[in-house]
Amino acid sequence: MEKYDPIYHIDAYEIQQYQQNRYPLFFLDEVEEVIPGEYVRARKNFTYNEWFFPAHFADEPNVPGFIQMECLAQTFIMTFLTIPEHKGKKTAFLNVDNLRMRQKIVPGDSIVIEGWLKSFKRGVAKGHVEAKMNGEFALGADLTIALPDIMRDFIPGGEK
Repeated sequence: MEKYDPIYHIDAYEIQQYQQNRYPLFFLDEVEEVIPGEYVRARKNFTYNEWFFPAHFADEPNVPGFIQMECLAQTFIMTFLTIPEHKGKKTAFLNVDNLRMRQKIVPGDSIVIEGWLKSFKRGVAKGHVEAKMNGEFALGADLTIALPDIMRDFIPGGEK
């Protein structure tokens, strides 16, 4: 795989040039660093104004698990969507393994998410991603995510 220069400080607007997630299901505040094809580090700040807090335990608001998982996925896909020929392509979840959630995330908390692309073949990306809160492990998983436009070309007898 070709080597690319690191990219620093991609804001929320620019992240959306790379991936197709949009409000209300777009969650990243910033990609602090990405080495296309290798590594990413991003940040999500949870404010009390988030649309899901009033509905997710009004007496004890916390971030729903699916949103925590989506933050991991949106960070991880930047490892390969920052490769120029993949910018802006649609992605599809294929698998989640070894999901671990260790901390409750509440309004005012921030997580720093790091992801590592372990392989990218035939439009299928595999890697590991984890989030820390205040320097402590909060959640992590091994992900498999596809670029359907590329993967389709390798399905025997599939549409071209």
